[in-house]
Amino acid sequence: MKVRSSLKSLKNRHRDCQVVRRRGKVYVINKTDPRFKARAG
Repeated sequence: MKVRSSLKSLKNRHRDCQVVRRRGKVYVINKTDPRFKARAG
């Protein structure tokens, strides 16, 4: 999982990427290809 300050560019790497908020953190998740996971902060 990548940790980045900005997730806007990471969301555009794959068409199935979604930006979600969990426990105050912002995550990029991808059900079909988990190697695109990322977290903000």
